[in-house]
Amino acid sequence: MEIRNIAIIAHVDHGKTTLTDKMLAFCGEVLDGASMDSNALEQERGITIYAKNTAVMYKGTKINIVDTPGHADFGSEVERVLRSIDSVLLIVDAQEGPMPQTRFVLKKSLELGLKPIVVINKIDKPGSNCQQTHDGVFELFLELGANDEQLDFTTVYAIGRDGVAMKNETDERKDLAPLFETILEKVPVAQNDTTKPFRMQAFNLAYDNFLGRLAVGRVYEGIAKVGDTVFVKSEGKPDRTAKIIKLFSFHGMKRDEVSEAVAGDIVMIAGIADIFIGETITVTKDAELLPAITIDEPTIVLDFLVNNSPFAGREGKFVTSRQIRERLEKELEVNVGLKVDFTPNPNRVAEGFTVFGRGEMHIAVLLETMRREGYEVQVSQPQVIIKDIDGVKSEPFEEVTIDAPAEFQGVIIEKLGMRGFIMGDMNLKNNTVRMVFTGPTRGLLGYRNQFLVDTKGEGIMSSRVIGFKPYAGEITRRNVGSMISMESGKALAFALWGLQDRGTLYIGPQTEVYEGMVIGNTSKGEEMTVNPTKGKQLTNMRASGSDEAVNVIPAWTMSIERGLEVMVDDEFLEITPQSVRLRKQHLTETDRSRARRK
Repeated sequence: MEIRNIAIIAHVDHGKTTLTDKMLAFCGEVLDGASMDSNALEQERGITIYAKNTAVMYKGTKINIVDTPGHADFGSEVERVLRSIDSVLLIVDAQEGPMPQTRFVLKKSLELGLKPIVVINKIDKPGSNCQQTHDGVFELFLELGANDEQLDFTTVYAIGRDGVAMKNETDERKDLAPLFETILEKVPVAQNDTTKPFRMQAFNLAYDNFLGRLAVGRVYEGIAKVGDTVFVKSEGKPDRTAKIIKLFSFHGMKRDEVSEAVAGDIVMIAGIADIFIGETITVTKDAELLPAITIDEPTIVLDFLVNNSPFAGREGKFVTSRQIRERLEKELEVNVGLKVDFTPNPNRVAEGFTVFGRGEMHIAVLLETMRREGYEVQVSQPQVIIKDIDGVKSEPFEEVTIDAPAEFQGVIIEKLGMRGFIMGDMNLKNNTVRMVFTGPTRGLLGYRNQFLVDTKGEGIMSSRVIGFKPYAGEITRRNVGSMISMESGKALAFALWGLQDRGTLYIGPQTEVYEGMVIGNTSKGEEMTVNPTKGKQLTNMRASGSDEAVNVIPAWTMSIERGLEVMVDDEFLEITPQSVRLRKQHLTETDRSRARRK
């Protein structure tokens, strides 16, 4: 049986997962309505977070497909997948054209010598322009240094949602057969040398409550059988031995148990309890290591602390530092973009650990997953990682691409200018302006919500890290202050009605508050201590003006991502299974004054 291995790569929201789901349905592997995005968070957010494997049979050929994330913060998922496949389907939106993530994933593919098949998707959109998109992709290939063979790419046109693909834009729109024919024609057959000893490399990890940690990887050479003793090898570590307990092959949305794994296939192995990504699994002690998998380094850092607020322990099942530590250690096994420093730090306000991540969303997804599992934590404000490179203080920089209605371009340029960003390119098309900026990651922290407000939800912003550059100096990130509760108790509508003119409230009536909790922001920019529990003075006197109706504007609900964006450096974000609260690190006014003097 011939095997072809492909990955599907694209910018976020260009239709990767939808197309993969339709490919499975076309080959009769799943019922319509089932999706590769099986994780609850993925379904809610409409994005892919974890790379996933599937396989279909088409005309007697097994096609292994890996669906990868499109968001920059999950780039480490894409990088390691590309090592194990022979070609990529690069999906590009016919209206938006190549976007920052298209560039990121394509660059990685071209560096590995892969020859992509370009799929121009969503060609039924009213603003689609296939020729312009094709030209834009060609220019991107040139810019990223593609060789002549890679520049001679094949293009397929598709409407992923309808499950149709065409070799030419004007062909009949029938089904996905033209896409599968192109894959069989253009993707090289996976090398299947079964004469050499077995050798594979783990590019992903899975977990099973009965079998423990599972290694997902491509078999490069030989055959592995259940019961074989294998050597696990990695750079700088002594070799370890293990036994293959079970082998699984991918088939549609499920995995099939098999007795052997052959070269060229992508399989899952059970039995190696301490396997890590990038390690080589082989049956001979002196086999060569497969090339190491390198991953882009983290760009932001923050503290994960034990929750010590007055409401600590009310909702969470796991609240101690030992439980948080064990959860982070488990996360490190499968989340390659994450790093954790477990060293105790006497300067911390509470017990905790320093966590390094790829971006705000990367951290927010981890925190959201933890709270759903019953964990209670509080985190400090995310900070960018500052490095010393050849004696120069350096920080991560990002390239930001924005598509927005032309009327909002002034406010976008002004806000990003204050945050240290410089515009490099600007194009106007049908009253939509595309602007490209570069600037420090620090300036982007906390900007996304502001951007949504400034563009009335009509703007699209995407970014990619372009590396470390010299420190950009002071920037203005926030022009609002914090509104802090001076009392503990239940917030009353009367008190909130009096406070809502001073800024934006994060809580509604009857919300429980404690002293030092941040209940809103102040539009003037200075900190303000207030009493949200104050009731109305009741007397026997009546007057026409004193009985106005109390109308409280709905609160600006605090979510993890919003909290990470609006918090300042002397605040913590308290995250429990049911609540997200913002609080001052020092709860009383006296303690805050003392900390400021220090």
